[in-house]
Amino acid sequence: MPVSFGSDARLAAFYFAFFAWVGIGTAYFPPYLAERGLDAAQIAWVLALPPLARIVAPTAWGWIADRTQAQRAIVVFSCATGAVCFACLPAVQGFSGIASLVAISAVFSAAALPLVEAITLGALAGQSGRYGPIRLWGSVGFIAVVLSGGVFLEAGVVGILPFAIFACAVTAAGIGCTLPASRVPAPAHARQAPMSSTAAALLLSAFFVAVSHGTLYTFFTLHLQHLGYSGTLIGFLWTLGVLAEIVVFFYLPALFRRHALSTILMASAALGVIRFQVIGWASDWLVLLLVAQVLHAATFGSYHAAAVAAVHRLFAPHAQARGQTLFSSLGYGAGGAAGALAAGWAWHFGPGAAFTVSSLAALAGLLFAYPLKRAGL
Repeated sequence: MPVSFGSDARLAAFYFAFFAWVGIGTAYFPPYLAERGLDAAQIAWVLALPPLARIVAPTAWGWIADRTQAQRAIVVFSCATGAVCFACLPAVQGFSGIASLVAISAVFSAAALPLVEAITLGALAGQSGRYGPIRLWGSVGFIAVVLSGGVFLEAGVVGILPFAIFACAVTAAGIGCTLPASRVPAPAHARQAPMSSTAAALLLSAFFVAVSHGTLYTFFTLHLQHLGYSGTLIGFLWTLGVLAEIVVFFYLPALFRRHALSTILMASAALGVIRFQVIGWASDWLVLLLVAQVLHAATFGSYHAAAVAAVHRLFAPHAQARGQTLFSSLGYGAGGAAGALAAGWAWHFGPGAAFTVSSLAALAGLLFAYPLKRAGL
């Protein structure tokens, strides 16, 4: 049965608030950390902590959610904990203090997004193509804060960032109270089945595609600042990528009808190879940089949507929370952490080298997605 408009609106509102939170952190947390006195290696380590936490924490939360069917309560607790941690951030000093608080926030807030993905796909009752028109509101939230954040960055008031994140996290927690409740209890005889080779290939592909975005998420803003781009233009470039992502999400039902999930995954990873080479070696050409940002529609938008839909197909109804959190843990968790750390190491050899590492990781993501095509996914 199709999900009601009320459920659609509540899910879309959560994505809006949550990705406003993500947008602030992605685009402007590195400059905030630099303003607090951290060097490039320390910034990379701090930004690697949330992905490191997502290696284990989401899977643990997913197991608890599937056992208790308390997905909504865990989402609310997750967002509320993140809000408290960022409210305390201005009070801590030095690398170790900041890193400790970010790590605590990461462990407790890691559950929110993968559990909401499971809630959303469960509410859509098999109509996975409808995920895009709901999820696009997360991209709208991302754009809203990145555009306004560019103005604040140029005005030199990046210090307000923790309070902006606090506001977004509190809003997400409040909306989380209204999300649909899970109603798929596990059968009494259900046992955890061994992971199939198809699922393993999907997770490996997701891992490497997440690695490929490490340099982008860690150093893109700083890279553009060093090239002399203004804060407003940097905000626009982040926004352009997300606008392209919104277009993909809007047309996702048609995209899913016309192409297999494996084809979408492979094409998205292939475009990542091109995108990161352009950013690394041709960022001083604004036209090429604009094209590279439009490719975010594929490297994140279509890849992510196809991947979460594939997870939904590969895991049993009573194990959806576990499936989505495992995808988050091994993909965005391990892959995101590895990508941030690789970026911190490669950055010493220059932006071109760092983004070349990203391109090679995207190529690995393409190769691991190929077995999914052979499996008929």
